[in-house]
Amino acid sequence: MNLSILIPLLNEEESLKELYSWIIKVMQSNNYSYEIIFVDDGSTDDSWNIIESFSNENPNVKGIRFMKNFGKSQALHAGFAKAKGDVIITMDADLQDSPDEIPELYEMITKERFDLVSGWKKKRYDSVVAKNLPSKLFNWAARKTSGVELNDFNCGLKAYKNAVVKNIEVSGEMHRYIPVLAKNAGFGKIGEKVVIHQARKYGETKFGMERFINGFLDLITIWFLSRFGKRPMHLFGAIGSVMFIIGFLLAGYIGVSKLYHMYTGMKYSLVTNNPWFFIALTTMILGTQLFLAGFLGEIILRTKNNEERYKVSREVNF
Repeated sequence: MNLSILIPLLNEEESLKELYSWIIKVMQSNNYSYEIIFVDDGSTDDSWNIIESFSNENPNVKGIRFMKNFGKSQALHAGFAKAKGDVIITMDADLQDSPDEIPELYEMITKERFDLVSGWKKKRYDSVVAKNLPSKLFNWAARKTSGVELNDFNCGLKAYKNAVVKNIEVSGEMHRYIPVLAKNAGFGKIGEKVVIHQARKYGETKFGMERFINGFLDLITIWFLSRFGKRPMHLFGAIGSVMFIIGFLLAGYIGVSKLYHMYTGMKYSLVTNNPWFFIALTTMILGTQLFLAGFLGEIILRTKNNEERYKVSREVNF
């Protein structure tokens, strides 16, 4: 199978029919073998009934319905697990991503041998203050932190080799950083393509300003995980050991200093009257706690991840 078109959605009943017709037109004009996977992330409108009607008329249309809203990352994770195409294309359901971009994205994966190609909405129709400027700042920080040179990490229109989506774990809200996850998994050939950004035709955006705050927090998380996720002892253990040694040497100096003053008959005071004693004691305690944090982190890595996963209520055509 050439293509798997993966579309996560939430309450997009107004745009689904137009999007579906557009995708079918592109598939037929290019003679692709394909599947379209809609992942309904807990919609409360008529989205699922529309998806079922598509699947009834076209066996290439498949649907997954979540029992509630679990988020875009979980929707992508569910779709990646089911996708069978040689190339997987992800796109949003709000018609802001153009299906006409699919053939070029497909060529970049199959002929130019990219592992992943991310869309870049160079010209946007969003509010400059509300979205464009925060997005530029966010993408700059992501580039500097991750080392992945992309201009638009959060673009929903992306193309992947099948092997990529089968070897990455998309959880939490990490869908913004799939290129970073792919790089960390060993897929180094990551490209970018300028794509058309269309103004929203129906409904309202499902994301507010909080996504940028969450995005920066996730960026810190993924930076830490990429560097120390498999060896937390290297960070916490090292810092803890240094702090403990500093505190121990400082406490030792205070003790030796008092003994020297006692031996020479010089004036001295109780060790507990010296504020540096408490600084040394606090430093040793913090160092011990950091060391234990690294040790516990190593143990946690060997336990099962208990994060809540999506729960599917219905599927069609699988």
